Amino acid sequence: MTRLRNYFLTGFIVCAPLAITAYIAWSFVGWVDSWVKPYIPARYSPDTYLPFPVPGFGLIVALVLITLIGFMTANIVGRAIVNFGERLLGRMPLVRGIYGSLKQIFQTVLSNKGDMFRQVGLVEYPRKGVWSLVFVASEKETEINQKLDHAGDPMIAVFMPCTPNPTTGFLMYVPKSDIVLLDMTIEDGARLIVSAGLVAPEVKPKMVTMNGQPIDGDLANPPLGALAQPARKSRTASSRPNK
Repeated sequence: MTRLRNYFLTGFIVCAPLAITAYIAWSFVGWVDSWVKPYIPARYSPDTYLPFPVPGFGLIVALVLITLIGFMTANIVGRAIVNFGERLLGRMPLVRGIYGSLKQIFQTVLSNKGDMFRQVGLVEYPRKGVWSLVFVASEKETEINQKLDHAGDPMIAVFMPCTPNPTTGFLMYVPKSDIVLLDMTIEDGARLIVSAGLVAPEVKPKMVTMNGQPIDGDLANPPLGALAQPARKSRTASSRPNK
């Protein structure tokens, strides 16, 4: 029975992520189709000529349209049309705030990767001795940094995500000296948050020199000369004992 249980758990570990991923992908395709297909003329829709619906056709049409819009926006005429539309939205009190915020978020995430999360770190929160995982957001000079900068210790914007949904959390400004930076990547930190600490990144063993000093690299690919043995002293004629 123990062996059968282990086989079942192994199969469940393999099948569950695949099934959940397929379900999410299928749901996303169906959601896009439900939005796009009603606007496709019947003579251009394959559902008109086939006895069954074609999943993903609306998604393909949406991708083609988005690409064409990007191509048109890249030239002068398209850019002028976009600027005219943005000026119209800018005159609407409620819409301009929503549109401006969403545009800035998408530009930051998709266009300028330099402004995204840089590193994963730890801060003492909610009390001393208790540490929380944070993402270092930005070190740009802002009004908040200027107002709170004391004794040359700049305030760093960090985002502390919630478990298991890392899209929600708290934005905090923490002194740079209070942040403990980690070696894990942003993806590893996100997996750690989503899994509630169950999926932790592997810790690579540190390499040290013969005198115990740490060096860069790993055990599989040590840097050249890092583990070089000291050269043996050759016994010259002058060092040999006289008979």
